[in-house]
Amino acid sequence: MFGFYIIIGIISLISWLVSNTLKRKFKKYSQVHLQNGMSGAEIAKKMLHDHGITDVQVISTPGRLTDHYNPQNKTVNLSEAVYNQRNAASAAVAAHEVGHAVQHAKAYQWLGMRSKLVPVVNISSRFSQWMVIGGLILGAASGNSGIGFLIAVGGLVLMAMATLFSFITLPVEYDASNRALAWLRAENVVTPQEFEGSKDALKWAARTYLVAALGSLAMLLYWGLQILGGRD
Repeated sequence: MFGFYIIIGIISLISWLVSNTLKRKFKKYSQVHLQNGMSGAEIAKKMLHDHGITDVQVISTPGRLTDHYNPQNKTVNLSEAVYNQRNAASAAVAAHEVGHAVQHAKAYQWLGMRSKLVPVVNISSRFSQWMVIGGLILGAASGNSGIGFLIAVGGLVLMAMATLFSFITLPVEYDASNRALAWLRAENVVTPQEFEGSKDALKWAARTYLVAALGSLAMLLYWGLQILGGRD
């Protein structure tokens, strides 16, 4: 088990390094002002228009790094900074989120699968670990059998669904970035220098999802061995 603690520690360290690098990258590219003078909101609206999408709204949402696409009400939600600012970082984020809207409009398979798992993951994030720990404690008190084991296994199943969700998220995020970058380049929305900044920012953003998926898998394996490894 000590090896799993080392793996989890390494993944946590990598996650911290990637997160901090991402923050530095976005701060750096926030200083690269767009020559076309377009804001993130204007870029998002143009990309939607160029793809013939007319039923999606671009709105401002409070907070930092709160940018997301909501397929339920068809809104591209941009954080206040991205919505208003006119730099390579805001261009990257705005185009990326519209990339999700394009996926939705084109019925991108991985996005559909991810959306179907959202209700399960909402439950899993709240209860899975409590079910696992509670089940293990109850199982130990009752001889590692019976209802405690079943509760722990139920929590493990929910945790597995969350891990599956993390890995399905990877192609969704990478594809949205690829769509964004292809459009930024094809439509000459940004200069070559601005494009490289946008590309670098999205590359590091994608790595946060990769690390999160690996961390989720490591935790699933750890708890799986805790629950199943000790049984005859």
